[in-house]
Amino acid sequence: MKQTLFILAIVVLIGAGLWYSKSIALKSNEQPVAAVGFIKASESSFDFGEVSMAAGKVRHEFKVRNSASESVKITSIYSSCMCTEATLIKNGNKRGPYGMPGHGFVPKVGETMAPNEEAIISVEFDPAAHGPAGVGTISRVVAIETSDGARVDLEISALVKP
Repeated sequence: MKQTLFILAIVVLIGAGLWYSKSIALKSNEQPVAAVGFIKASESSFDFGEVSMAAGKVRHEFKVRNSASESVKITSIYSSCMCTEATLIKNGNKRGPYGMPGHGFVPKVGETMAPNEEAIISVEFDPAAHGPAGVGTISRVVAIETSDGARVDLEISALVKP
């Protein structure tokens, strides 16, 4: 049992390291984003507060809007951890869920948003995903990337209790 938990911890750390290095590489190569195709979120972070593993998954909805005068295509949505998934909801239609790259298939989104069009990114966190070792303060990110190279990060946090 201890060996399994140790291996799981190593896998999680490697995955987090790969995601972090991709995030840093993307940020260091970013160009100033023009007004065309800019996705804005009504809030960039949400704190669930104290959540119980026993109570199950928690969810928060982030509103996003294309603030540009032209359409923009959302190319990908992905999370920083396997315990977090995001679903795009636009005009009552759901696409996803989208999870962590490297942990199963993460499909491309390919959803176009018209000027001033709004959508919802529903973020679901499973506090029990990491087992007993997953208690304590967590912070996860859902990234939204667009065809013009822009990226919006939505962050969730919580204090996980057994």
